[in-house]
Amino acid sequence: MPGKIDCFGLTDIGCKREENQDQFLIAGLNKAMRVHQSSLSIDDNEMLLSESQGVLLLVADGMGGQAGGERASRLAVEGLATYLLDTMPWFFNLDTEGDEEARTALNEAIIRCQEKLSFDAKVHPDVHGMGTTITAAYVRWPRATIVHAGDSRCYLHHQGSLSQLTTDHTLAEQFSSTGAFRKVDLAETRWAHVLWNAVGSDMREVEPEVNQFELQMGDTLLLCTDGLMRHVEDPELTDALNTDHSSEKLCHELVDRAKSRGGRDNITVVVARFVDNDQAQAMTETQELDLGGDDSRKESPQHTPASDAGSPRPTARLSSDKAAGPPILEFPPANS
Repeated sequence: MPGKIDCFGLTDIGCKREENQDQFLIAGLNKAMRVHQSSLSIDDNEMLLSESQGVLLLVADGMGGQAGGERASRLAVEGLATYLLDTMPWFFNLDTEGDEEARTALNEAIIRCQEKLSFDAKVHPDVHGMGTTITAAYVRWPRATIVHAGDSRCYLHHQGSLSQLTTDHTLAEQFSSTGAFRKVDLAETRWAHVLWNAVGSDMREVEPEVNQFELQMGDTLLLCTDGLMRHVEDPELTDALNTDHSSEKLCHELVDRAKSRGGRDNITVVVARFVDNDQAQAMTETQELDLGGDDSRKESPQHTPASDAGSPRPTARLSSDKAAGPPILEFPPANS
């Protein structure tokens, strides 16, 4: 029986900033067919969807002035989503044999994002120097691939313990690896938020960090920008994730906690809890988005995954009190 992903994303401008330069994306990936006409009992221009080919979770934190930061994070999210759609054949059979291909494709996706930003900055000199972090998780149950550049983070909560799956690409973190700083002193140094690696229009060539692992039922992934980490430490994240709260409630609790402590930066959180059907039912009463099985192959007008033109909408920003679409996604068994 397939499990489900209780997932929710939330972004908030915080208490000090005048603009939200963060972005996030939660997307179910499917093969699709648009039927223009048919003698079958299918409406013209109806979209038919396959079983789920995976789920994409992503956060990005823009940098580069009032206009540049928002533009950089938006272009990067658009670029990565578009690249994955164009290279979907790599991901249809993601398993241990396909790991290397997945690593290569996701690594290339980040490089393409940097090329996109560099080209855009040449066309629009007023945003020269813009950049963004990007942290994404592609899940094809039970395999997960994490691709990352910058100091946003991806955490795994497994059996009551929290692990940071990404490395902060800051000068402070680099210095600590050489013994120049103690770990406990990192947040207090002048280098704590100076990035040596990110997606940027005039930065050195980006060096994507890619990790792969297997998830287990009951695990939770949490992706966040540094606006959360500045105010909420890892032990508090662990305590929050040790509860049986839904992903929606967790996101609101964490964002509210960061804002209550100053909210110095934009705050973005994505939580994905991998649960069985009974747990999913207990967590939420909202409508499920079914991504597997025969019933999912016809598009529902209540949760349409494509626009009128049949293209994705990766740039949609959600206000601070709204979800990233229906919070329950179904995932099929591996190699289904």
